This record gives sequence, structure tokens and C-alpha cells, in this order.
Amino acid sequence: MLEFCLHVLIMSAIFGIAAVSLNLQAGTSGLLNFGQIALFGIGAYAVAILTRAGLPWPAALLAGIGAAALGGFAIGRLGRDLAAEYWALATLAVAELVRLVALNEDWLTGGPQGIGGIIGLFPGLDGVARALATLALAAALLLATVLVARRLGQTQFGRVLRLMRENPDLATALGHDIVACKVKVLAIGGGMAGLAGGLYTLYLAFIGPDQLLPFETFLIWTMVVLGGLGNVAGAVVGALLVTTLYAGIPFLKDFVALPPDLTGSLRVFAIGSIVLAALMLKPQGLVPERLRRLHAQRP
Repeated sequence: MLEFCLHVLIMSAIFGIAAVSLNLQAGTSGLLNFGQIALFGIGAYAVAILTRAGLPWPAALLAGIGAAALGGFAIGRLGRDLAAEYWALATLAVAELVRLVALNEDWLTGGPQGIGGIIGLFPGLDGVARALATLALAAALLLATVLVARRLGQTQFGRVLRLMRENPDLATALGHDIVACKVKVLAIGGGMAGLAGGLYTLYLAFIGPDQLLPFETFLIWTMVVLGGLGNVAGAVVGALLVTTLYAGIPFLKDFVALPPDLTGSLRVFAIGSIVLAALMLKPQGLVPERLRRLHAQRP
């Protein structure tokens, strides 16, 4: 039971990083990125390939962050001539393209079998000790990601991103380069997603194309929407709640007579129900965004 709880917390921290990344893009900047799992996957596969080649995992993780940041940069440039709705569809297509490359390029990605046998985190430890060390690392990296996202939101650049979200025409009229802002925030968010993907690979010692299905993007979206778009703490809370629910659903068969093959369907149903309930009952999320109000004063 202890090892299961540690596993849930580790996965919550990993997906918390991915949720903070998406929150920076969608919540702060208003960018509907439906290809978040592509950035996650780029980081994950980069780490898997480099560690298999003999590179130490810290260096591989840094390289994965850089590769995912470049992916975010490219996706941002892709949207320079597209309206928001078309760009959102393009990100979904990019995510599927990345998955198909991972599925078919056996020489690089292992094809449908993925890449396994990776030397994971803390190979000198075992059992609970290894899980605790991994949790400490994941929590520290999550905290660092949260601090970076918070700090970014407090800067002039963060205020421009919120203006771009609320009124892009006004942001352009004030002289801000909207395309450059999109590219920057997607590169930063891509690096964060790559960090999450790299940690995921190192923790499970495996990555495959089945981990890059479109449903995974919407799983991260559920975390952000449930927690509260635009609030970094909300993204972390949403990740913890959704990951716990997702991991706990298979245990329903111990209390209710359900066929084992229904577990996957129940997970999808639960995630869809959460999104609908959040949109109807708490559209601002469990931890709504708090905007600073400035009141004009008479001179």
C-alpha cells in the first residue's frame, strides 16, 4: 500500500509539471494547445534514446528539455499565420504526427514496442528507498516549475501574455509582437512538458507510442480545467486529484462486480464526467485565478 501511494504521488508530481506547462500556455496566454502530449513525448523519447546510448540521466534530461523547447518553438512558429481555432487543430495534428513517427520509426523509437530497459533514476536504491528518492526529486522539480511559472506571470512578459489572452487586438495595437510572445511561451512551456516526459520515462524505465495518444493531452487538460485555468496552484491540485482518481479506478472491481476489460472505459468516462461537472458547477476551477485589480484615482 505504501509503494502504491508513493507511486501515485510521483505520477501526480510528474503530471503536475505537465499541467503547469499547459496552464502557462492555455490559462495565462489563452493558447489552445491540443498537442501538449507531443511536447511531453519529445522529451520522453529524447531521454530514452540518449540514456540507451549511454548518456547519464541528468544530461539526457537536460537534452530532453531542450528538444521539447525546440518543439514548442516550432509549434509557435506554425501558428504565425493561423487563426486561434485553426492553430488549435494544427497542434492536435502535430501530436498525432509525433505519435506516428514514434510508432513507425523502429530504428530510432523501437516502433510499437517502444523503448524499454532504460537505466532509471537512482539505480543504487531499491524498493521504498528508491520510490522516496524519486518522489523527492519529482517534488523538487515540480516546485521549481511552479516557481518559474509564478515568477513569469509576475513579470511584464506575463502581463503581456494575459493581455494577449483577453484582447489580442489591443495587445497588437500597443506594439506587442503577438507571434513572438506565442513562440516564447510555447518554448518555455515545451521545456516544462519535456521535463515531465523525461521524468516519466526515467521513472517507468519505458516509453512507447501508446503513451502519446490524444487522450493523454485531454487528461492533462482535465487537470488544468478542474484545478482552475490561469492558476498555477490549481494546476497542481488538479493533477493530484485526477491522477489519484485515475489510479484508483481499477480498485473498483474489489467492491463492484465489474469485468476487468471495463477499467479503461471507466477511466475515460470518469475523466469526461469530471470535465462536464467542472464546466457546469465550477467553471473557474477549484482554485480560480486571482487577478490584481488596479483602481484609478483622481489626481
